[in-house]
Order: sequence, then C-alpha cells, then structure tokens
Amino acid sequence: MTNKHISITAVLAGACVQLTVWAANAQTTVPLAAQEVVRAGAQASQVGPAEFFTGRVRVDPVWCANEEINAKGGLVTFDPGARSAWRTHPRGQRLMVMSGLGPTQQWGQPAQILRPGDIASRPRGVKHWHGIGPTMAITRLHATGT
Repeated sequence: MTNKHISITAVLAGACVQLTVWAANAQTTVPLAAQEVVRAGAQASQVGPAEFFTGRVRVDPVWCANEEINAKGGLVTFDPGARSAWRTHPRGQRLMVMSGLGPTQQWGQPAQILRPGDIASRPRGVKHWHGIGPTMAITRLHATGT
C-alpha cells in the first residue's frame, strides 16, 4: 500500500497556511480541479502591521496562493492619512482601486493619484509606496506573487 498526500490551502487566523493531508489508501482519488467557495465574512480582518504601515490600515484576506495560482490576494483599506512604508515585492504586485482616491509613487518618480477602477502593476523589486490623502479612505484589491 502506498501513501498519497493532498495539499490544501486554508486561511487560519488571517494567514494563508498550506496543509498536507496523508491518505493511506492508494485507491483514494481526489478531483484534479474542484471549485472552492470561500464565503464572505469567513476570514477575519487584520490590522495592518506598524512595520509596514503608518496610520490605520485594515487588511481583509481574499485568497491564498496555491498550486494553481501563485499569488495571494486581499482587500486593503487605508483610513484618511494612512500610507504604506517604502517597499518592494519580490514576485511583483497588481492592485485595483475599488473606492476612494490615493497617491502611489515609484522610487525616483513623481507621485500619481489612483482612482476607482485604476490598476497599478508593479514588477518584482520596484520600490514604491501607496496611501491616501487627509480626508478620504481608499480600498484596493491586490494580488501579490508568492
């Protein structure tokens, strides 16, 4: 008898976690592609950590990276006056503004204002920041490579 393993990606305490389940029976079959539905509200909101953000920022995980899609996603809401630290993403990032207006800036370039529906794509290693002005919140959906 041979063992098989099944990898499952789950969100536990707001973090993406890869779990491995071992099946002792080689006859066990697993669908190669199964639809997964994560219900709204099933994943806890998190406070944006102070080492990455200034001001009040809420992070709502949307999906985890897995074997099919090598990117995690989330909704990030910046309260008025909040911003990220200068940062890079080793595997790149794309984000879409869902509501509000806010600046983003690439190192050495002028800042740009992002509006609802705008998409910002950042190749791996591009140093940047993003945030919000003093009077309006902004929510953006991001996909970040892992």
